[in-house]
Amino acid sequence: MKAILIYSGGLDSTTLLHEYKDSIALAVSFDYGSKHNAREIACASQNCSLLGIPHKVISLEFIGKYFKSSLLEGGEEIPDAVYADENMRSTVVPFRNGIMLAVATGLAEDLGLDAVLIANHSGDHDIYPDCRPEFIDAFDAAAAAGTYNGVRIVSPYCNLTKRDIALRGLEAGVDFTRTYSCYKGGEHHCGICATCRERKEALAGFDPTIYNESPLGDAHRHHNLRPCQPVCACRRKAQRRRRAFRETSPRLPFIPPRPPGHFRVCVPLC
Repeated sequence: MKAILIYSGGLDSTTLLHEYKDSIALAVSFDYGSKHNAREIACASQNCSLLGIPHKVISLEFIGKYFKSSLLEGGEEIPDAVYADENMRSTVVPFRNGIMLAVATGLAEDLGLDAVLIANHSGDHDIYPDCRPEFIDAFDAAAAAGTYNGVRIVSPYCNLTKRDIALRGLEAGVDFTRTYSCYKGGEHHCGICATCRERKEALAGFDPTIYNESPLGDAHRHHNLRPCQPVCACRRKAQRRRRAFRETSPRLPFIPPRPPGHFRVCVPLC
């Protein structure tokens, strides 16, 4: 298979880039006017450069100009809530995947390639109609029937969760610091929007992401109080620092135990 990858620069499509790198002839990012487009595309460019995969950015300016969505520049605020249908409906960009698939399919036919890869997953099914299996199957049939070389639509993650994809990315050696998810488009992930919450759940235990805001429980669970290496490496460094301190420091005087009812707040090391 020689394919075009629809590549946003997010966690899912970056994992797909790594897993199918030997089959990808071209990665295509679409600039459609979203609030986080620029940061995603910067990540996409970096990852393609690292893997030696050609990368093309195609403008879909008309989407930002004529369509309405909180995801787009000038739209309403991105909701800060759990990743669910009633909260995320405002982020739907009408037929976005259909438009991107149509352009990528035409480009694949023009270049003599036989497939288009897309990284939609099961967590998107309830919210985004053009991520659902029935849509992908229908578009696959249309692409095969409507191109001389029978271009196929390949969606390896369609029935996987984002957590499943993150674990595959970890195994494939994805540098998750070179991926971007936050729909608000800030320098760092906001930590509180639905997409950031979903990212935290997917990367729990090995999340290197810097979040601007995070409830204390999330910070403790995901170890994201400050930028760091993967959790296990941070713990090893902390252990080495403690050993070095004990070996070089004079013995401290005895400190009596705290009285009952006295509590100390523990802060994660990383």
